[in-house]
Amino acid sequence: MQSWTTTTVDSTDGVRVATYDFGGDGPLVMLCHATGFCGLAWLPMVEALRRELPVPARLVALDFRGHGATGLPDGVSLAWTGMADDLVAVIDHYTASGASAGGPVWAVGHSMGGAAIILGQTARPGMVTRAWTFEPILLRHGPVLTGEGAPAIAVGARARRARFASRQEAYDRYASRPPLSLLDPRALAAYVEHGFADDPAGDGVVLRCRPEHEASVFEHHNAGTFEAAVALSMPIVVAASGDGGDPAEWVRSAADLNPRLALVNYPDLTHFGPLQEPDRLAVDVALFFLGDAGIQSDD
Repeated sequence: MQSWTTTTVDSTDGVRVATYDFGGDGPLVMLCHATGFCGLAWLPMVEALRRELPVPARLVALDFRGHGATGLPDGVSLAWTGMADDLVAVIDHYTASGASAGGPVWAVGHSMGGAAIILGQTARPGMVTRAWTFEPILLRHGPVLTGEGAPAIAVGARARRARFASRQEAYDRYASRPPLSLLDPRALAAYVEHGFADDPAGDGVVLRCRPEHEASVFEHHNAGTFEAAVALSMPIVVAASGDGGDPAEWVRSAADLNPRLALVNYPDLTHFGPLQEPDRLAVDVALFFLGDAGIQSDD
């Protein structure tokens, strides 16, 4: 069973970022979640990385603004530059002193979390030493699309059911239908446990990442992450699933333009790969961080 220390870190816009420190006195490893999820959904990956990394890495996960235990102050948008600010603030906090000071910083990012790593590295070159990302959302800079022009994924997010009678009811519903039924049961359980809050009125449980916040994240995702990825010079893996979705194609297009983006294909996985097979992917993450070129995949 993993244990952690919860610490709050000040970011921009008055945001106070919830972080989860799993300990260790080696390189700092930041775990960056996807839209709608939370830092503690990484629990199975944390457990696996503890086995796979032969160094006492300091594993830290965070809840981006509007997700998990990190609130969203009134009037603050969910522009993706803010997610990057959250990551920069957390890395600064954990590298300011102690065992992680002056050492390498490794980052693992899924979807929006991978994009936040790329935007953070663009804003603060050299902040991250190596990064392993699974289908970071790579879109060209463009306008925020809301209302009738909103992306279909944002429309769907606003329609999400936000309240259940219990966490068990939420788990059973998610486990019965895709895409969340594809998740490793441990990852799904961690998401349901920590991605919901007890209703103060005693009326069941509610999503911590409110549907309107999740939708707003999707409406703001045209943040120039594609251009930022194409300009990167750091060692970074950009993994792509085989589900035929746009995120995989965006990743492949960027990798065609920048040889520094190490494309790894997982044709049997979906966009939820890190939550689908955390044990398997932890092996590849560890090999990459340790500088081994022999990343294992099924491409």
